[in-house]
Amino acid sequence: MEGPTDPLMFLAWVVVISASGVIAPGPLFATAVARGLDDPRSGLKLSLGHALVEVPLILTIFLGLMVFLQDENILAAIGLVGGAFLLYMGISMLRPQEAGGEGDSKHGALVSGIVLSAANPYFLLWWATAGAALIGLASAFGWWMIPLFAAVHLSCDFVYLGLVSYSANKGRALFRGKWLRGLYVACGLFLIVFAAYFMYGSLGTFLRL
Repeated sequence: MEGPTDPLMFLAWVVVISASGVIAPGPLFATAVARGLDDPRSGLKLSLGHALVEVPLILTIFLGLMVFLQDENILAAIGLVGGAFLLYMGISMLRPQEAGGEGDSKHGALVSGIVLSAANPYFLLWWATAGAALIGLASAFGWWMIPLFAAVHLSCDFVYLGLVSYSANKGRALFRGKWLRGLYVACGLFLIVFAAYFMYGSLGTFLRL
């Protein structure tokens, strides 16, 4: 795969490719909306948890230790665990929400960011393919490009998810009573759909063995 030879142009590539993945609706987006209703900084906390998974993953791929990401059975097992966690979160959101939901939850946004990333097989698959290609291009400039690449990529998560949770919090006044409850339910159903998708794909892999 050939890429731009100018460092700034390459980083611009990283922004575009990273943003295309970040803005795609997914578990992190739904969680940022739901938690943002109570905490405008929840998107930043989710992003930090996400980063705690991504940074070691980037280093692992850079060092050439990515064989486990290409093992179909490992990804299927991760999908089952991730699906179960998403199912739990989705069902939790279907229950009546009390004030101060962030403090009352059994796991905060930071932990959710970690688990929703580490237990998402499609996130890992992206890094084993497109992400690995970007790291390969970054390494062609020299080792110094890896931290720059990581910083630019992670900043897309922080900016987008931070804006999502902040906007959800500021727009909370527009959602009262049944409308607010409906938004929680919609986010919960969204996570349940992803849970079913993860678990269905993983079970299909095991049944083919």
